[in-house]
Amino acid sequence: MKALQTIISPIITEKATALSEKMTYMFYVDPRATKIDVKNAIKELYGQDVARVRSMISPVKTKQMKRSIVNKRPELKKVMVILKGKKKLDVTKITKEAKK
Repeated sequence: MKALQTIISPIITEKATALSEKMTYMFYVDPRATKIDVKNAIKELYGQDVARVRSMISPVKTKQMKRSIVNKRPELKKVMVILKGKKKLDVTKITKEAKK
């Protein structure tokens, strides 16, 4: 799986920002992506070595309106990436080599 297809977007919330101080970053990824795919994608896109990858799948959230059920949010796969070393990662920027 290609790196730009593996990582959909970074998660930028209050909790994710607090975790980034501990060298842990959160991303939404393709549901078919494995931990090895995510590790290789981070290495390719950001040029950082990954120590550990933790993944979780958040279920579909539904909402009921009158007599029908409407899906509010699709099923998402999130990963927490813990980096090696003490370098910070700017999740909003991707290296120029990865875009080619």
